Amino acid sequence: MKEEKYYLFLNNDEIKIVVRSLIMLRNNLLKQNRYTDCVDEIIIKITKSKIKI
Repeated sequence: MKEEKYYLFLNNDEIKIVVRSLIMLRNNLLKQNRYTDCVDEIIIKITKSKIKI
C-alpha cells in the first residue's frame, strides 16, 4: 500500500511560527522527560525544505 503525501505551502512568517511552536513543544517534552525524536525530525524537515517563490 502506498502512503499518501501531504504538502504544506507556507510563507516565511508562517514557517517561523511553526518552527517556534515545534521548539516550544520539544522543550515541554524535555521537561517531562519524554522522547523528542519525532518533533526533531519535523523541525529538520521544515528547516531544510525547498522554498518556492
